[in-house]
Amino acid sequence: MTRSPNEKNWFEPLDPSGTSFDAAFEIGESYSGMNVRIPVHVRRSPNDGPTVFVTAALHGDELNGTGAIRQLILDSTFQPTKGTVILIPVLNVLAYDRHSRYLPDRRDLNRCFPGSPQGTLAGRMARHIYDELVSRCDFGIDLHTAALRRTNFPNVRADMTNKSVAKIAKAFGVPLIISNRGPEGSFRRVATEAGCSTITFEGGEVWKVESTICEYIVRGVRNVLCRLGMLQDSLAEPASQSVVGQTKWVRADYGGFLRFHVAPGDVIEAGQPLATNTTLLGQEKNQLVAPFAAVVLGMTTLPSVSPGDPVCHLGQLSPAELQQTRQPGRSLHDSLHRRTKTELATNVHVVEPQDHPFLNDETENR
Repeated sequence: MTRSPNEKNWFEPLDPSGTSFDAAFEIGESYSGMNVRIPVHVRRSPNDGPTVFVTAALHGDELNGTGAIRQLILDSTFQPTKGTVILIPVLNVLAYDRHSRYLPDRRDLNRCFPGSPQGTLAGRMARHIYDELVSRCDFGIDLHTAALRRTNFPNVRADMTNKSVAKIAKAFGVPLIISNRGPEGSFRRVATEAGCSTITFEGGEVWKVESTICEYIVRGVRNVLCRLGMLQDSLAEPASQSVVGQTKWVRADYGGFLRFHVAPGDVIEAGQPLATNTTLLGQEKNQLVAPFAAVVLGMTTLPSVSPGDPVCHLGQLSPAELQQTRQPGRSLHDSLHRRTKTELATNVHVVEPQDHPFLNDETENR
């Protein structure tokens, strides 16, 4: 069923509960004065329960979540047994139409919540989303990728001090959770503060729909709905799960051309080489090393760097967590994790550092 986008109360179905329907809500006007609407798909059970939103493309060039939500919409078996699921493949339609992270006014929508009815373009759009979506929901899952010229290994960002948020963050089923409230003005932080417990998933690159990232998302969304009692699926749990409190971007000290020694998802030790910076003729300038034991959360996919450019995003692991990854059968890696590592590693050229004591079977067999 499709509801006319001119209907003000888009959230209420035309037929009784237990239906699926398409709708839209207005968030502003284009330069030509035409109404701009966000397309929405709603799946409602006849039984009372939580309302959960799943959104993608809050940054308009981050499309992995869009592909995964489309997959859920087309799946006839994806039907909640209680409550309501709101699926939004593209939240920031103005940026999406420009293949851009940012809005036409050059602002980042994910720093503008809760917005203002009398504010900037971004502020007004944020306010519409806040009023029309966040205010109706109990839980939220916001899907992202890395920024331009970077890639992220799948992880969830969540305020783990909030029990309701921690519940769905753990249920999503990724091996890595980064615990923080989120930046000021971010969708996740403001929604959670408003009583809609929200997590962010990060994975992959811009302008792509990557198969293993979509598999992570679909599995994770189903996991969350299962934990909330909205689906009858079985939880797909990772072999282990680590909550990362401290993260750090390792940055280039000099301009040059990088040889990468690690890939997204690698578990590394303190002092392990991350990348070697060379001149264009191959002469070594310096080597970047890990400041602590960590997992590689993300990294640049562009080997050309200038001083200060981000190279590797690391999530610190405790000695116990590092030891756990070295034990057979007690790794961060499940089958999907391993396949994702293999897929994302094709985005960067990884070579072994020469004569270094930290070489292991995993890096030697790449």
